[in-house]
Amino acid sequence: MPIKIDQKLTSKKLLPALGQLFELSGQKIEAIERRWNPAKGTPVFTEKGRYSSRGWTEWTQGFQFGSAVLQYDVTGESRFLEIGRTATVNQMASHVSHIGVHDHGFNNVSTYGNLLRLMNEGAIEENEFERAFYELALKVSGATQAARWTQIADGGGYIYSFNGPHSLFIDTIRSLRVLAVAHKLGHVLMGEMDQPISLLERLVQHATSTAAYGVYYGDGRDAYDVRGRTAHESVFNLNDGNYRCPNSQQGYSPFSTWTRGLAWAICGYAEQLEFLGTLSNAELKPYGGRAKLVRLFRKAAEATADFYLEHSCRDGIPMWDTGAPGLAEMKDHLSYDSDPYNAHEPVDSSAAAIAAQGLIRLGRYFESLGGADKKKGKQYYQAGLTVARSLFAEPYLSTDAKHEGLILHSIYHRPNGWDYTPPGQSIPCGESSMWGDYHARELALMIWREGKRLQPYRFFDCIQ
Repeated sequence: MPIKIDQKLTSKKLLPALGQLFELSGQKIEAIERRWNPAKGTPVFTEKGRYSSRGWTEWTQGFQFGSAVLQYDVTGESRFLEIGRTATVNQMASHVSHIGVHDHGFNNVSTYGNLLRLMNEGAIEENEFERAFYELALKVSGATQAARWTQIADGGGYIYSFNGPHSLFIDTIRSLRVLAVAHKLGHVLMGEMDQPISLLERLVQHATSTAAYGVYYGDGRDAYDVRGRTAHESVFNLNDGNYRCPNSQQGYSPFSTWTRGLAWAICGYAEQLEFLGTLSNAELKPYGGRAKLVRLFRKAAEATADFYLEHSCRDGIPMWDTGAPGLAEMKDHLSYDSDPYNAHEPVDSSAAAIAAQGLIRLGRYFESLGGADKKKGKQYYQAGLTVARSLFAEPYLSTDAKHEGLILHSIYHRPNGWDYTPPGQSIPCGESSMWGDYHARELALMIWREGKRLQPYRFFDCIQ
């Protein structure tokens, strides 16, 4: 296992680093708020330290405004609540009814969901109409996401990506959180002839399809079947619903592992294991029952988490893709701490921020099971804290007041060449992304609450 896990690290020991992070975080949020013109679109990633937009799909606006809500959650400073709440009301409506993307769980749970959660926790004053507004947005968002559906030959189906009905993305496993919330709010998707369609059923089917086609288990599926690696995209024949092949949009190849996709799987399945614990046996019985679903989600979560730990650098930060060609020039690169300024291939700090949260959640889940699982859980948990410690310090923490990003060395789309390469460097480095910054804040909030012995941070706590 290349990552050197600190077995003595605790959430309490990280509190000083979290204090510095949230101090810097507030400065970054306010800098973007002062400068950004919404008419330019959504800030996506930085170039020369300043956030810029990138027309592809509008999947990061919820992270922009959700970051302000998370900042308020920790600091209690009302100006951040005002930023997040006002922007959610004024600018997020189009994301609620957006039929063209698979990103509803990113945009809308990060904004409407976090605001509703804070109201439940008493951090926002109770307001019946405001509560109903947030709940309605989440219901519509969950149903809209679930309507983006492809049925496949094995009897299941999936929420298809913005590429089209043939395309199952690994990313979407974490966007399932919006279906979970909408289901818990008592909502369904209404189909033809007023046929109600269960959002829980679609959540289960999508998670099952992702586990079957997007995650590998070392059982000989193809020549590159290594347990725990993931395919960014799984492609299906729409004429007969059969699976055809893996593909990759943002990774190096269909047969290597794009590490941000891997991180989405770790975090997504860990969260869904937590979510299953909120459901009754009767709710789960139509889909095979609790034991079957736990086995399936657990198998995917364990495999991807183990692969991450085996393919990250010693400090827990991964390269952007485990098969990137320049790695052949980096002898024993996993034996050392990550070097974002190397001459061959970028790291991806955003993958680390997402994966660390998944590792911590998975660790706590296994620890709660007791027995032999407790030791395994401890390993995942300590690994997550170790990755967080690396992220929350230089060279990853952005301490330059002139840089609008919070976490440096994030990668967006290496194949398309969208990431900025500074003078004197041969690879992209030194820049931030809106999703990387948001997930670093979400990770920090989770650890901060634990270190302070406060209520855990979970996405489904927006439901009373």
